[in-house]
This record gives sequence, structure tokens and C-alpha cells, in this order.
Amino acid sequence: MMNIKSALPKKDASLTMAHMWVAFISLLIGGLMGLLQTFVRTGKITLPFGIDYYQILTVHGVILALVLTTFFIIGFQFALMSKTVGMSNGQRKWGWIAFWIMLLGTTATAIMILLGKASVLYTFYAPLAAHPIFYFGLTFVVVGSWVACFVNFHQLFKWKKQNPGEKSPLLAFMVVINMAIWFIATLGVAATVLIQFIPWSLGLVDEINILVSRTLFWYFGHPLVYFWLLPAYMAWYGIIPKIIGGKIFSDGLARLAFILFLLFSIPVGFHHQLLEPGIDPFWKYIQVVLTFAVAIPSLLTAFSMFAVFESAGRAKGERSLFGWFKALPWKDVRFLAPMVGMIAFIPAGAGGLVNASNQLNLVVHNTIWVTGHFHLTLATTVILTFFGISYWLIPVLTGRKLDAKTNRLGIMQTIVWTLGMFIMSGSMHIAGLLGAPRRSSFSEYNGSEQAVEWIGYQYAQAIGGSILFIGILLMMYTFFYMTFSAPKGIEEFPIAEEEIDADTTPMIFENWRLWIGIAVVLIAFAYTIPFIDIIQNSPPGAPPFQWPIGRS
Repeated sequence: MMNIKSALPKKDASLTMAHMWVAFISLLIGGLMGLLQTFVRTGKITLPFGIDYYQILTVHGVILALVLTTFFIIGFQFALMSKTVGMSNGQRKWGWIAFWIMLLGTTATAIMILLGKASVLYTFYAPLAAHPIFYFGLTFVVVGSWVACFVNFHQLFKWKKQNPGEKSPLLAFMVVINMAIWFIATLGVAATVLIQFIPWSLGLVDEINILVSRTLFWYFGHPLVYFWLLPAYMAWYGIIPKIIGGKIFSDGLARLAFILFLLFSIPVGFHHQLLEPGIDPFWKYIQVVLTFAVAIPSLLTAFSMFAVFESAGRAKGERSLFGWFKALPWKDVRFLAPMVGMIAFIPAGAGGLVNASNQLNLVVHNTIWVTGHFHLTLATTVILTFFGISYWLIPVLTGRKLDAKTNRLGIMQTIVWTLGMFIMSGSMHIAGLLGAPRRSSFSEYNGSEQAVEWIGYQYAQAIGGSILFIGILLMMYTFFYMTFSAPKGIEEFPIAEEEIDADTTPMIFENWRLWIGIAVVLIAFAYTIPFIDIIQNSPPGAPPFQWPIGRS
């Protein structure tokens, strides 16, 4: 086992760094598209060169919600697996194969969107139609990610074979749980793309079943949220305690939380389809109940993390009720950025409960409230944690140090990002409660009474978006500084240790057949009967493929 403070092997660092380059380039491009969207929604700016609003909306959603996240997560997880269980030459080779397959698919998809041939948003709902290459590109991204999944699975399998009867490293356990969620979930989107969209786009079939396609997408779409979130949880559970001078509160509790995410994150897609006809209300109710069950591992995580914070503070001599809070290293960006993300997850989680509730969802469905919620969960909680990871991970990968300048830039960037997101996401939530629609440039509402009521919030979104773009430029500058200019040296890879007197972790948590089996049973229970009903009784499908479909 390598010393905790040593850098990653150079070959493994190169693999992760390749993923980081794609992720941060995606951040810049996607952020620019988001900024342009906020300007257009004010009604004062028109896009040049005949660029369509829905084209930049698609770029923004696909490149940030899918490309940035997938590449960052897989790269980060390769680093975690290399550090905890090791990576063989063969595994590294397949890791690179996965990277190039995903990059090929990303490039093909991006070209079609930028050419205006795939302005179908990141949900690509039929009957919106894209060029066939767009769908083939999506397929390559998914297949490449599956290769990465099986690399991670094999890494843990090989480690367990070499260490029979031992508890697997916590972070490696978490990576495999997350990749199991991803693999099972992407079966849905792969099915709709391969069986429905590609034959439709090639003219091999005249129509596709829209409700089936949406159901398969949301079978994938909601666990996608946890695929984003769980790497942040990995950092919270397994890395933040080390940074603040503490210990992991409970290894067993951490594993239990991840197992619960595996069980409850996948069979819940119907709560995104509460207002769609053709799905029996009973099955919607079942999936809403399962959706609320996902709050349990989040509450376990909140309890665990604040226990870590208090223990670390009291170990430093703080004895007052909340003295431990001020003892936390607020001037260390490795802690500050993820901590702000944790705090943002409190209102984000509350908003998620609103979205998942059948009654409350009627108020906010298809309004820009949902977009504001999305920016609290992904763009604040997850992305700020990813930024916090980057401040130590990039120096580890490039053989440099996290110096005072990097830390100072990171703190500035965190403050700017938080301010921008507070303004933009807050105004989206309020405008959504007033009925402002999502997925709209608002041009069709200009001059109406409703538009007058919303316009102030559109300006606020433009202000918040501008501040956020400044935050992106700061992050890009810091990324280049950490990569090329920071002082050379060996940066710590901060992996936390368990409390010395911690309770023994139950070995049943290592029973992969049991937990995967329960997950499959829950999925079958939640989807089999309603899916059969959808196929037998849903209305006619999308019309014959026509591309491009114009917008009025």
C-alpha cells in the first residue's frame, strides 16, 4: 500500500488528468451558453448569426449535466481506485479505451448540436428530432462509461481476491456502488436510444412510442442525479474529515447510506412523470413513496458529517455548544467549497421534496422553479464540491503544491460562485412560483401581462449568470495555474482514517449479490406491470421522423 501522502503513480495521474481537461473545457463552453441564455431571457438581446435559443439551451444542458459531470466523476473515481486498491496495466489500458470512446461520442454529439442539427435539449424528448449522429454519439458515451464501470468493478474484485475476508476500502466500496447505480440506470437510456431513436432517425420505423421513450429516459434520469451526488458524498465522508483534522465518524453508517442509495435511487422515475397520462396513479404513488425514502441516506449523511465536525472541533479544545463550528478550517478552500455545497443541499433537498410530491408538484411542474432546483443541487452542491476536490486533486495529478495563491483564488471563486448562484437560483424559484415556464426563451410572452410580472426576475437571473461566469473564469485561471505554474512538489492525497474505537462494520455490507439482487427486485416491482400497461395501452407514437422540426 502506498503512503497516504504520496502522489498517484504517473500513469494513473495522466488518465485522471485527461478526464479533468475535458471536464473543465466543458465548464467553460457550457457556462458561456448559460450566460447567453440569461441575456436572451431578458428580451433585450438577440443571438447573432442565426443561432437558435434552443441550440444554446441544448449545449448548456448536455455539456454541463452530462459531459462535465461524467468525465469529472469517472476521472476522480479512477484516482480514488488507484489510491485505495491499485490499478494494473490492463485496467489502465481499458480506462484509456473508455476515455476515448466517451470522447468520440461527446465530439459527435457536440458537433451535431453546434451545427443546429440536434436542438432537442438534454432530455431529447420525441417528437423533437435530432440528426442520427447525435443518437450514435450518445450511445458511444454510454458504452464508454460502461467500460469504465467494469474497470472499477474488476479493480475491487481483484483487491478482494488478494485480501480475502477483509473489509474493502471505504472509498473503493463507494465508487463501485456509484458505478453500479450508473450501469443499471443507463440500461434505460441505452434501450430507448438503440431500440427507438436510432431506428426512427434512420427511417427504419415510421414512429416510436413517446410514453415508452420518456419512461425509459426517466428510469435513467433520476438516478443520474445520484450519480452526480455520490462522488460529492465520497469527498464528504472519506476526504473532508482528513482535511479538518478529524476521523470518519462511522464506516458502517457511510456504507449503509450508499447501499440505501443503490436500493432507492433507481425505481423512482415516475415522480418526473406525475402529470403524464398513461401511467396508473397507483404506480406513481408507489414510486413517490420510494422517492421520499431516498431522504433517509441524505439525513444519515447530514448526521455523520456534523458528528465529524463537532468531534474535530472538540478535539481542538472547543467546549462550548457551538464552539466547534468556528474551529473548522474556514480559510482552507478544500473545506470551504464542499461545506458551502453541503449547506446549499438543505434548501435543495427541501425543493426536491416539493418536486416529488404529487400535490405540490402541480404548482411548480414545468416552471423555472425546477431549473432553479437543478442549479441548487447540481450546480451548487455537486459542482462546488467538485471544485473543492479540484484544489487538491489537480496538484496531486500534476506534481505541484496547493500554495497560498491557489487557496486564495479558490476562496474568491467560492464566494463569487455562491453569490451568483444565490441570485440566479433564488430568482428562478420565485419566478417559478409565479408561473414562469422552463425551457423557454420567453420571447413568445413579450408584452404580455405575465411577462411584465416576470421581467424583474429575468434581469436578476442575468445578473446572477454574469457573476457565475466570472466564477467560471476564475476557476479556469486557477485550473491553468495549478496545472502549469504552481510550485512543484508532492501534494497530499487526503484520505481520512476511521476512529480507533469505531464499531466493526458488518460484513453483510460486502455481500454484493444481496444488495444488487434487492435493487433488481425493487426495479422489477416498480416498473414491470406499469411498463407492460404502457406498451399495451399508450396512444399512438411520434409521427414519422422529420428533421429538422421547426419552431413557431
